[in-house]
Amino acid sequence: MIGDGGSVEKALASVLDNGSRLQAPAVAKYVEWVRRSHPDESPAQIVERMEKMFLLAVTGSGSAVGAAAAIPGVGTVASIAAVGAESTFFLEAAALLTLAVASVHGVDAADHQQRRALVLSVALGESGMEIVQKATGVTAKNWATAITNRVPGSTMIGMNNTLVRKFITRYAARRSALILGKLVPAGIGAAIGGAGNRAIGRGLVDNAREAFGPAPAHWPDQLPALES
Repeated sequence: MIGDGGSVEKALASVLDNGSRLQAPAVAKYVEWVRRSHPDESPAQIVERMEKMFLLAVTGSGSAVGAAAAIPGVGTVASIAAVGAESTFFLEAAALLTLAVASVHGVDAADHQQRRALVLSVALGESGMEIVQKATGVTAKNWATAITNRVPGSTMIGMNNTLVRKFITRYAARRSALILGKLVPAGIGAAIGGAGNRAIGRGLVDNAREAFGPAPAHWPDQLPALES
């Protein structure tokens, strides 16, 4: 897994592991629920709908943490405590979106290491793509599919270690500036938190589109609509 790179790496790996384990069994049900709610929509429309739901959720969580700083006397303390939980929520929401989009594309990441690699590489975007291509030796336009091909276990673990370290550097830098902004009182932190989370979330959505490419034109099966 992760080497002796420090407690930060171990903590991040733990969040990713817990998110993947808890969400993986629910991904298919989540996609099915969205499809049943909108039975006439194409795969591309369902992906777009899930993207909007993700952005709405992470924007709201960022604003809520920022808004806590406006509470007289305890606002900043409350915000500092909430930032950790909100960051975990953001990572788990990102994991769910990534795995849900993969499911729509028919990318089956049944292995836990594969799921971790998908989430990390999509979050990193171009730099994640470069790490995956270097580790697997596969150069493909829709590079996320290379992760679910036959990759030796040692190669996958080594690739994930590299992805985690890269992610910590990238994510920590962006979140540190955002966290400081969220702690600004008088309601300003709420605006910074919401806008900042949406910007980072928008980047992840764009990365996923590049990683998986256009959605399939048709569903392989047709689900009945949910009863109203």
